[in-house]
Amino acid sequence: MFNGFQIHSVIREGVHLHTRIAGEGAPLLLLHGHPQTQAMWHRVAPALAEHFTVVLMDLRGYGDSSRPEPDAAHTAHSKREMALDALAVMAQHGYDRFGVLAHDRGARVAHRLAADHPQAVQRLMLLDIAPTLAMYAQTSDDFARAYWHWFFLIQPPPLPEALIASDPERYVRSVMGSRHAGLAPFDPAALAEYQRCAGLPGTATSICEDYRASAGIDLAHDRADVAAGHRLMQPLRVLWGQHGAVGRCFDVLSLWRERADHVSGQALPCGHYIAEELPERVIAEALTFFTP
Repeated sequence: MFNGFQIHSVIREGVHLHTRIAGEGAPLLLLHGHPQTQAMWHRVAPALAEHFTVVLMDLRGYGDSSRPEPDAAHTAHSKREMALDALAVMAQHGYDRFGVLAHDRGARVAHRLAADHPQAVQRLMLLDIAPTLAMYAQTSDDFARAYWHWFFLIQPPPLPEALIASDPERYVRSVMGSRHAGLAPFDPAALAEYQRCAGLPGTATSICEDYRASAGIDLAHDRADVAAGHRLMQPLRVLWGQHGAVGRCFDVLSLWRERADHVSGQALPCGHYIAEELPERVIAEALTFFTP
């Protein structure tokens, strides 16, 4: 799926981060969502590599990156730690300032990366999320039913882990197939990759820890930003699916304008998995937004 991309391994504090890189030009980091891997960019990354130096990485706990041991505060799976991973990956590839295109969980990492390291992130494009703090605070019946996994995965161990690990392929297909377009948008090779990685030892635990962090330590970090008046200063472009729960349940642009100074965005005619449902639009948006 990534002909021409070179595979690299970056180690940060004992955590192995699986990355790919290709292209020339301004650096652009792509971060994937749940329960996926960097393979979700297979319809987007090759085209972007004709214009940018594209760096892909598997978040810790996903893909072929390490599964850190859980801790009581879920610090090892916090978005702050994942943001430091992204910073280390880009530094290893020789970049201290770059653009970020990110989806779902990766977009939450990107938000924390831009907030904690504003000197590193030039521009930010986020796919199908509203701010995490707002999404939890404004949870409705509609949202809870659509995003049931948010509340299932944060339950105390070992039940969520055990249920996922008992049939990881079924978990992936159930979560991804329950959205707007079902499983139809996914290339069989990409879907097979998501299923393979979901079955790797430690994945079920890391998935749960990722979400437990989002409902705990990540919210503490977000509340501290709000209390201190910290806002994103980078240009921020937000795209969401008009057939998805995020746009249906939240006023996406208004919520991001509460957290950032330079926000633009729109709904696209698709569901949650924008990069696989409408790759041409993502490519076009990225070329317009990230080209100086």
